[in-house]
Amino acid sequence: MTLNEIAAAYVKLVLAVGQHDAGYVDAYYGPPAWQEESRQLPLVDLLASADQLLQLARNLPPPAAGETLRQQFLLLQLASVRTYIAHLSGSKLSFDAESLALYDAQSPVKTPADFELILAELDQLLPGEGELNPRLSAYNRDFEIPRDRLDAVFTAAINESRERTRKYINLPAEEDFRIEYVKDQVWSAYNWYKGNSYSLIQVNTDFPMFISRAIDLASHEGYPGHHVFNLLMEKHLVNENGWLEYSIYPLYSPMSFLAEGSANYGIEVAFPHAERMAFEKAQLFPLAGIDPARVEHYYEVQAVLQQLSYAGNMVARLYLDGEIDTEAAVAMLMKYALSDEARSRQRLRFMEKHRSYVINYNLGQDMTKAYVEKLAEPGSEQSRWQVFTDLLSAPKTASMMV
Repeated sequence: MTLNEIAAAYVKLVLAVGQHDAGYVDAYYGPPAWQEESRQLPLVDLLASADQLLQLARNLPPPAAGETLRQQFLLLQLASVRTYIAHLSGSKLSFDAESLALYDAQSPVKTPADFELILAELDQLLPGEGELNPRLSAYNRDFEIPRDRLDAVFTAAINESRERTRKYINLPAEEDFRIEYVKDQVWSAYNWYKGNSYSLIQVNTDFPMFISRAIDLASHEGYPGHHVFNLLMEKHLVNENGWLEYSIYPLYSPMSFLAEGSANYGIEVAFPHAERMAFEKAQLFPLAGIDPARVEHYYEVQAVLQQLSYAGNMVARLYLDGEIDTEAAVAMLMKYALSDEARSRQRLRFMEKHRSYVINYNLGQDMTKAYVEKLAEPGSEQSRWQVFTDLLSAPKTASMMV
């Protein structure tokens, strides 16, 4: 089989796996007939197909000029599909082994001691005395976006992120999105890319949204995050190159490491700190009815909280590897990630459903940032945007960014 034939077989295999897990195919904009013809086949047959495709891919001759990256990426994607089929068949890996097999990356191991100094810094920043978690919850209540103002705030944030992205990335004239507010989800927001440069962006309203999340989610789900990542792949790799393996996005795969990592790093690409503070103070805080004079201190707190992000990975590893139970996991999230009890339980439900996927947000962000800033000209926003755009247009997995 040729590389193109293996790519087509890979797409059909991913569609078939999606018949066993409705959430596995995150986006598809390939030939409609392939999706219509897809049927639920026995997992043992899918495992055999994955093994055969992997062997064929490993035995391919050296790639043609300009296709080295493509061939390497497809091989890693195929290996992750094989891992996920085995997972659906009952084969369970440890947290670290699973993340390496599915996402081509492994999170650094952290212990509670790694977060003590960060918690001590927060203790000095937050008003009041006593336990940090209730103090942070009380502090955060002043920065909740009222439900009747949420659409205005979020729309302003995504429109600004769109305009900032358009200055540096040539987006298709027809690109567009729709915002929908939903409930009863394990995530905060989700981008459903529909093809033809169009996305449905859903925002979960189970809990009040803090003001910091407006720009974070607008950039992450929209610009220059998931919406832009998908449309650039569709435009350059599928439509221009005819590389059909990029017309499908299996959620539990190395593609997600870059998708989530670049979407998180893209927040600071679109909104450098000083510019973000100015926009928040002039636009978002007033729209939300929050005192703009509190912007600087609020984001000082947020910067320290960000340093606790790997606490979630620590808890996920312990919980999914069976070393702690549900209540201990909730207690650790409350202590070291400082989410309140309700949000901690929601976060745990996310871990139960998506398992080692959690590494893609923080480790993915850190590795994407390191890769881009290593190649970009220091101090040049134009250069940083160019390297970032090139990475989204020609995706690399974690091991390819080292």
